[in-house]
Amino acid sequence: MKTIRILAGEVKEFKLSSILTPLFIVLEVVVETMIPMLMATIVDKGIAGKDLSVIVKTGTLMLLLALCGLTAGILAGVFGARASMGFGRNLRTAMYQNIQTFSFSNIDRYSPSGLVTRLTTDVVNIQNAYQMILKMFVRAPFSMIAAMTAAFMINARIARIYLIAVICLAVFLFLIMGRTTKFFRMVFTKYDALNESVEENVASIRVVKAFVREDYEKTKFQTAVENIYRLFVKAENNMIIVMPVMMGTVYTVIMLISWTGAHMIVDSSLTTGELMSLLNYCMNILMSLMMLSMIFVMVTMSTASAQRIAEVISEKSDIVNPDNPVRVVSDGSIDFDDVDFAYRKDSQGMVLKDIDLHIRSGETIGIIGGTGSGKSSLVSLISRLYDASEGTVRVGGRDVREYDLESLRNQVAVVLQQNVLFTGTILDNLRWGKKDATEEECREACRMACADDFIMRFPDGYGTQISQGGTNVSGGQKQRLCIARALLKDPKILILDDSTSAVDTATDARIRDAMAKAKPGMTKIIITQRIVSAERADRVIVMDNGRISGFDTPEALLKTNRIYQDIYEAQKEGGGDFDIRAAQSDDSGSVRTDSGKGGEA
Repeated sequence: MKTIRILAGEVKEFKLSSILTPLFIVLEVVVETMIPMLMATIVDKGIAGKDLSVIVKTGTLMLLLALCGLTAGILAGVFGARASMGFGRNLRTAMYQNIQTFSFSNIDRYSPSGLVTRLTTDVVNIQNAYQMILKMFVRAPFSMIAAMTAAFMINARIARIYLIAVICLAVFLFLIMGRTTKFFRMVFTKYDALNESVEENVASIRVVKAFVREDYEKTKFQTAVENIYRLFVKAENNMIIVMPVMMGTVYTVIMLISWTGAHMIVDSSLTTGELMSLLNYCMNILMSLMMLSMIFVMVTMSTASAQRIAEVISEKSDIVNPDNPVRVVSDGSIDFDDVDFAYRKDSQGMVLKDIDLHIRSGETIGIIGGTGSGKSSLVSLISRLYDASEGTVRVGGRDVREYDLESLRNQVAVVLQQNVLFTGTILDNLRWGKKDATEEECREACRMACADDFIMRFPDGYGTQISQGGTNVSGGQKQRLCIARALLKDPKILILDDSTSAVDTATDARIRDAMAKAKPGMTKIIITQRIVSAERADRVIVMDNGRISGFDTPEALLKTNRIYQDIYEAQKEGGGDFDIRAAQSDDSGSVRTDSGKGGEA
């Protein structure tokens, strides 16, 4: 019932169309029920009685009723299409808008392919089922009842044949549908795997080809397709017997009616016209029963889709604006007071533990540590992409949970590890940072990010089109564009989450020098794996397994912190990979890798 209430709330402005559709269907059924009776009148009184006036009058009335039924059917189709397509539009809009409010923790509960399936395949199932419910679910039972009533009015003895046939078929269909529905429920969970296979392959086609994994990807896709195929075949195999049984029942009933009716005509207890009407009603009743069976299949198929859609629409963001939020971030100071953090509330272990940290406004802070040590997790709490499980994170002296989310995130610009550019021009992408930025402002930000030179080498300069995913620019160019986009926001805090890893060290140094000169009051937090980058920071945070191992100037850490010393020696002396080397060091100064959060630096 909860799922129905959630979905029904999205009918909205299409309520009138949803009401008019079944009303016109009812009118169409009434007309269709009257026409066989008029045909009986023409046969029995007009043709048998050789009364031309009866034929003309009754025929004219039949024509008018037919036109009325045709008009009602057309209007039902128009309003039904408008209601179902509009319902589908509202469902997609409601899901998409709610997805935009999700925090990172909400997004973590859904796969991208799963959300795509819900926005496409699941919505199509629902809107098709909704149209069928508005039209066929009204037409079938109403037509069956009307035809059965008319048949009993004409001759109760023959109508009982209908009734017995309907009861037998209903029991048969119920048993068949019960076996079939479980397969339809399973099908839609397999669509996620199919979409995931397509999405991964298309997005990572360069990697697939570089590692010559085309055959593996083909096999994985074929497996997903085969799973859906097998489930649909099993479902359809159960449905194969329905049509022969239905048609066999129809022909059996027709023969019984014809046999019984012929004897009754001979006994003068039934007229030829009435027999024609009864045969017509026979087809109406049995076809209506068949329509009901198909509705049952469609609704069953849609049940899983309805639940998946309602789940997304009803999902509440874990991070919301407080009442009377603070909208002004006074400065770029950052404080962590006894902070613990886990990505899931039911998690057994903490990703961050006992974080006590105080950063002054305007400082440049480096963060360094092994893979999975919690670097990305730490900075994600500053812009409230996640909320701390315990303790308090403050920006500008205020708890981040007191701020308006938009105001906070406009003042805490984050350049994530995975740099994303969108389809459009370079200027379009830059203006994500500031939608009304002039071209000169964009060029200034790009100069700070050392991006202006390569942009101007493109034939179209800042008007160059970026392909989907930014595949027509290099990794280093993409990183610099993303940094420029963040600088356009003119934030009080800039977080670079390993965002210059694809840039050479000389360009990296130029970017940092340019930002230091142009934005001296901006707090800069730089996650890096390069010791040369950390050495340029005012202070460096050394992370170890979710804890702060050290926080001091680079010079002091080189004397006092074993982890920092290991990194320094590994990179300055070419001693190999830091993570491997550090994992072999003693317990007091080791960097222990953990699973952490996927994608951390």
